[in-house]
Amino acid sequence: MAEEKTVSYRTTNTYSTLNTFSKDTKNVWLVFHGLGYLSRYFIRYFSGLNAEENYIIALQAPSKYYQGTDFKHVGASWLTKENTIQETENVLAYIDSVWDKEAHNDKTKLIVLGYSQGVSVAARWLSSREIQCDHLILHSGGIPVELKPNDFQYLNKNAKVTYLYGDQDPYITEARKTEEHLKGDKLFGDRLEVQVFKGVHEVNTEFLKKFSEE
Repeated sequence: MAEEKTVSYRTTNTYSTLNTFSKDTKNVWLVFHGLGYLSRYFIRYFSGLNAEENYIIALQAPSKYYQGTDFKHVGASWLTKENTIQETENVLAYIDSVWDKEAHNDKTKLIVLGYSQGVSVAARWLSSREIQCDHLILHSGGIPVELKPNDFQYLNKNAKVTYLYGDQDPYITEARKTEEHLKGDKLFGDRLEVQVFKGVHEVNTEFLKKFSEE
């Protein structure tokens, strides 16, 4: 009979940064891309922010794959339905390593942004590690169903949570909007703010600039 086993081994992964962390840095962004992105391309969405005041750290999903049949473009995925629990632990351990390596202190504001598939990873990492952030931005993605209100009770009362999506996003139906709104309300209470922009399933750079200046 066939038997599936597990093994542990050491692995290495990349991540991308934009701008320089300095005494003038006001915001540190920890950002999680969506399905199909590579961090070095995803980070370009943040190039319009004030370079002196914003330091961006873009995590890289570990699972790479070819997009399309021409095998030219490479994308990445955070998680799938296959062996999700163990893969989640692997991903969270990778994020821990990046977090430990990068400069961060109490004098800067921490903004955590998850886009599309990155929403679930950002939420899981924050809740499981009880990381304090000043603003959590859930952009056009799903909130993990297993998360409960007490998973975020540790957050500072002044921490902001924004659920952001486009009104023409084909991946978010009316039912999905309601579902995510209710999940967010249950998880985050009065701190949750839902913002809708005119557009499709895309990163809204105007809102990024707005959030960086708050």
